[in-house]
Amino acid sequence: MILAFDGSTIDGSTYRYVTGLAKSSPTWLDSPVSLWSTYGLGLFGVLMLLTWWQARRESPRAALAALAVPVVVLLAYGIDLGLKLLVREDRPCRSLRVATLEACPAQGDWSFPSNHAAIAAAAAVALFFVSRRVGAVAVVAAGAMAASRVWVGVHYPHDVAAGVLVGSLVAMAASSLLRALPDVSGHPLAASRLGVLLIAPRLAKSG
Repeated sequence: MILAFDGSTIDGSTYRYVTGLAKSSPTWLDSPVSLWSTYGLGLFGVLMLLTWWQARRESPRAALAALAVPVVVLLAYGIDLGLKLLVREDRPCRSLRVATLEACPAQGDWSFPSNHAAIAAAAAVALFFVSRRVGAVAVVAAGAMAASRVWVGVHYPHDVAAGVLVGSLVAMAASSLLRALPDVSGHPLAASRLGVLLIAPRLAKSG
């Protein structure tokens, strides 16, 4: 197991600059940024649901690809969590002892890489391969999520950059699998009770 390294030597000055901006920014900005940083991942769940709902109207294959997106996200999260437990980097708010918008996580809640950034990036990239329109929205949201984690003071910039890299690489690797998903239009599953997951009921009746 790797002992915790001092992330402040990488971009501690940049972290101090960003948290300084957050501290001097208008107070009305604090709540929305903090809320987004904490609960913004819920938006990606909504986008996944929306993408699946639309994909059912296209083809069972597209719906199957949409259903695979959460699996890709969970895989990215697992890999990111493994790296976090291996590296064991202290949170910057704990190492540098600066005032932050969000309460500093407890000792042992490691910083590198950012789980939030990895989940958001994986969701955005995977969604982009299914729906470019929804994926474009998710990409912007993922960037905002990564930036907010530094802004509220719980991550160094390199934490979120690494999280974005992990999530993106996992999703890109899985994209080949998404593209290779078979056409299940004639599969018994599509005609079963679970077929509602793959094709809209109205389309199923017309077919």
